[in-house]
Amino acid sequence: MKIAIINKYQGKVNRGAETFVNELSKRLSKKHEVDVLNEINLFKRYDVIIPTNGRLQVFLVRILTWITKSKMIVSGQSGIGLDDRLNLYAFPNYFIPLTNYAKKWADKINPFVRKVVIPNGVDLQKFTFKGVTLKGGRTILAVGAFTKDKRHDLTIKAISKLSGVKLIIAGGGGDLKQQIYDLGLECLGEDRFKIIQTTQDKMPEIYKKADLFVYPTVAWESFGIAMVEAMATNLPVVATDDPIRREIVGNAGLFVDPTDTEAYAKAIEKALNTNWGDKPRKQAEKFSWDKIAEQYEKLFSTL
Repeated sequence: MKIAIINKYQGKVNRGAETFVNELSKRLSKKHEVDVLNEINLFKRYDVIIPTNGRLQVFLVRILTWITKSKMIVSGQSGIGLDDRLNLYAFPNYFIPLTNYAKKWADKINPFVRKVVIPNGVDLQKFTFKGVTLKGGRTILAVGAFTKDKRHDLTIKAISKLSGVKLIIAGGGGDLKQQIYDLGLECLGEDRFKIIQTTQDKMPEIYKKADLFVYPTVAWESFGIAMVEAMATNLPVVATDDPIRREIVGNAGLFVDPTDTEAYAKAIEKALNTNWGDKPRKQAEKFSWDKIAEQYEKLFSTL
C-alpha cells in the first residue's frame, strides 16, 4: 500500500503532530511504502493520504483523492475547535478522534463522517520505567513549548506556594521563553527553578530527573503526548481537570483547575506525598505506538 502523510512543519518544529507523523510512519513503513511530505505531491498516486495541517490543505487533498480515487484519513491532532470542524466538513473517508470525548464532539459536528478512536502514543522502549515512585521526592517537571496554551505561568505560581519544591520546565519553541524564565526566577529563585531548551531525543533522560509531572494545558488540547511519555517513565501526573485529560491519565494522577492557584498547589503537594506504585507505567502501556500503528493498518484494510 502507498501512503502519504503530509505535514508542512515536519523536520522544522517538534510538537505532538510531528511526533505522531514520525512514530506512525516509522512503523507503517515496515510493511508499506510511506512518504512523509512537506507539501502535496500531485505527481504520484497514493492509496491513502493523511493531511495533518487542516484548513486549505485538507480541502485540496480531498479534491485530489476524489480525482485519483484514493482515500483520505484525518487524525484529530488539532483538538476540539475550528480546525477539526473544518476537517470534518471536508468529509474524509475516516476521521480519527484521539479520545472518546473527542468522538462524541465530532459526531455532533458531522454525523455523516465515519470515525474510529485511535489515540496518540508513546514508545515504551524509549521511555523506560524509572522505578516505583515513592512519596517524598520534590522535583516537578513540566514539558511543552513556551506558549500561552501550555500555561507554564500557572505552574510557577502554584509551586511558589510550596516549600522545598523545585521546578524544571523543558521545552522547544515558543515566544514566551524569556517571560516564563523571568517569572520563574522572581517567584522561585535560581535554586528552585530551571528551564531546559531541549529536543525530543533528550526527553527520556529528562523525565527521569523528576518525581512528578504537571500538565496544566488548556481544555481543548487534543491529547498531550508528554503525559504518556511521563507516565511511561512511571511519573504520576497532575493535569487539567477536563474529560480528555481524565481519559488519558486515568488513575495515574490527580486533576485540578490550574487557574485556581491554591487548589493547584494542594494537588501537587498531595501527589508528591502519595505512593503511586507502578500505576503510571501501567496506564502508559495502553498507549503503545506499536499497537496504535496496528490499529491504523486495520483501518486501512477496511478501505
